[in-house]
Amino acid sequence: MLALKIGIYGGTFSPPHLGHLAAARAAAKRLELDRVLFIPAAIPPHKALPEGTPSGEHRTAMTEIMAQTLEVESGIPAGVSDMELKRSGKSYTAHTLAQLREEYPEAELWFLMGTDMFLTLHQWYDPASILATAKICALARNAGEGADSLEGQKRRLEETFGAEIVTMTVPDLVDISSSEIRALLAEGGGREYLLSPVYGWILRHGLYGTHADLKHLDLPDLRACSWSMVHQKRVPHIRGCEEEAARLALRWGENETEARRAGILHDCTKYLELEPQLELCRRYGVELDELERVAVKLLHSKTGASIARYVYGENDRVCSAICWHTTAKENMTTLEKILYVADYIEPNRDFEGVERLRKLAYEDLDRALLLGVETTIQEMKDRRLPIHRKTLLARDWLRSRGVRTEEEGHV
Repeated sequence: MLALKIGIYGGTFSPPHLGHLAAARAAAKRLELDRVLFIPAAIPPHKALPEGTPSGEHRTAMTEIMAQTLEVESGIPAGVSDMELKRSGKSYTAHTLAQLREEYPEAELWFLMGTDMFLTLHQWYDPASILATAKICALARNAGEGADSLEGQKRRLEETFGAEIVTMTVPDLVDISSSEIRALLAEGGGREYLLSPVYGWILRHGLYGTHADLKHLDLPDLRACSWSMVHQKRVPHIRGCEEEAARLALRWGENETEARRAGILHDCTKYLELEPQLELCRRYGVELDELERVAVKLLHSKTGASIARYVYGENDRVCSAICWHTTAKENMTTLEKILYVADYIEPNRDFEGVERLRKLAYEDLDRALLLGVETTIQEMKDRRLPIHRKTLLARDWLRSRGVRTEEEGHV
C-alpha cells in the first residue's frame, strides 16, 4: 500500500489569502497529495505578530474557510490543525513535524513553503530534524524569481542534510504580502486578494481595522458575510437559490433585490447545532412549538430570519420569506412563495421530478408551491417523520383556493 501523502502548510494566515490557496492547490496537484493540512502559528519564531493580530480562533476560522474551499473546488481533502495554537511557546516547525510524525507514522510528509522561507531554512531551529521528517516543496511566483538562489539552496540542503526537495513555480500566485493586504483592509480595500467568505468573516468581526455597517451592506458584502457563516460546500446552493429567486421575482412581478437578499441569507444559520439554535431563539424571542424544539432542521429558517432582521437589518418582507422557506404556511405572500420554490428548484438540486417543478414554477407559482409542499409531506411520510403543522396548513390553504397539482389540473 502506498503511503499517505500529506502536505503541511504553516503560517500566521493573517489573513489567509488567494496566494495561499493557489500555492496549496498547485502543490497538491504537482505532488499528488492525498491531503493538505493548514496549521496557523501561535507565535512565529521568525517574526513578531503585528499589534492587533486577530486571535488564533479567528485565524483558524478563516483558514478553515480556505481549506473547505480547496476541498470543494479541487476535490483535495483539506483541513486545519490548531496544534501550534494549543502548544505553549514559539511555534517551531521541528516540533510540529515531530508531532505530526507521531500522528501519522507511515505518512509521507511534505512541508510547503514560499521562496523567502525556503532560502532561510538552514537557519531555522533544528533544520536537521525538519529535513529528516519531511520532504520540502518550495513555491515561487515565477520561473525567474531567484532561480539561482533557489537552486543553490536546494543543492546546499540536499548535500548537508540529505533533504528531498521539489521547487516549482505557481504563475497565479498573488504577488502581495499579508501585511500589504492588512493595510488595504484598514483603508477599505483588499477584498480582491481574499476569498469572499474570508472577507465576510473579517467584516462581521471588524478585523484589521474594518468598520462595516452590517445593517446596510450592499449585495456583494452581504454575500460575503452570509457565505462566511456556513460550510463552503453549501455556498453553491445559496448562490443558486439567490439567482433562482431573482429570476422568479422578475417573472412574477416581485422585488428582485429583496428576493436576492432573502436568498443570500436563507441558510445563514444552517450549520448550527440544536443548542446554539435554541439559544438564538431565546435571545430574539422566537416562539417554538413542540416539534421545532427538538427538530434542528426546522430551526435555521427561524434563526436565519432573526439574524437577517437584527444583525443585517433586513425588512419584514425579507425576514418573513426566510422564516417560512422550510415549512411554508397558509396565506403566503408572493415573495414567501418565491423563496420556498427557489430553494426547491435551484440549479444544484437533483431529484426525481425537479424538472417538472422547475417548469411549473414559471407557469403557475401556486401550483409549483403546492407540488413542493405535497412532495415534502410525502417524503416525511415515507421516512416516518413528523410533518410540521404549518406545512399541512399550507397544503390545505392552497387547496381551499382551488389550486391543484398538474395531474389534477387536467382531470
